[in-house]
Amino acid sequence: MGLFAVLFAPAIAAAQAQAPKGLGTEEFGMSPRELVQAIEKTEELIARCMREQGFQYIAADHNTVRAGMAADKRLPGLSEEEFVSRYGFGVTTFYTGLPPQLATGYSPARVGLGERNVQIFRKLSPADQVAYNRALLGDDVSSTLAVALEIEDLSRTGGCTRKALTETFKPDQLKATHYNPQDALINKDPRMKAALGYWQREMKKAGFEYGHPDEIEPDLRNRLSALTEGGKLLASKMSPDQKAALRKLQDYERLVSAKSFKMQEEVLAPVEERIQEELFSRKVQ
Repeated sequence: MGLFAVLFAPAIAAAQAQAPKGLGTEEFGMSPRELVQAIEKTEELIARCMREQGFQYIAADHNTVRAGMAADKRLPGLSEEEFVSRYGFGVTTFYTGLPPQLATGYSPARVGLGERNVQIFRKLSPADQVAYNRALLGDDVSSTLAVALEIEDLSRTGGCTRKALTETFKPDQLKATHYNPQDALINKDPRMKAALGYWQREMKKAGFEYGHPDEIEPDLRNRLSALTEGGKLLASKMSPDQKAALRKLQDYERLVSAKSFKMQEEVLAPVEERIQEELFSRKVQ
């Protein structure tokens, strides 16, 4: 009997539910086909919006955007566990303050924009690069389409990306409070409630006050934004105190990420997989 069964045996007998009609397994509760269509429509709208503002932007295909999404917490030669151990969730630990198109290392945002758009950006003057990204991304240049979809938070987007999303997604999906309906359904299951209670207690013992693993990355992004003037402060221009604060935040990210990841793998993932199998056992998305 595994850890999952030992800890949550009383709740295992819970009645099996079925996913509501139309609920998919991808981001925002979409089916794989719906996600592809949403990506392609959004990218076409972004390109149109950028043209109207006098900039060249080539609509990325869904494979490019999906590659950006898949690059989250991934580096060649490292397992996800090794990545988390070294870099946490990759939120603060790779911060440079540079726009994603100029990133040379880990950058899901750069991958999701596509190489052609990266090269278009790099040929612009510094002043035009600022204007380009303000038109494309608004104030938060880290919130590209790929990143926003992967973290399922469209509220941080701006510029043409935001405008395109408002024409593709539902109004409630654009809010920070939106939650993937599949995840919400899973969280209501008594087995997941029990697992999350155990996760909360263990995290608290380690000094981390969170109610759910999904709260950690937004918290890290908010802390980083507060420290870096909304991501506009170059790491190379930081004062000694600011650099020390960033290192402290990065250390915190590594610790909280490693603890949460271990707990997710050992406790939450087996429960989630079992419930998801039940939810979609008679559905093919």
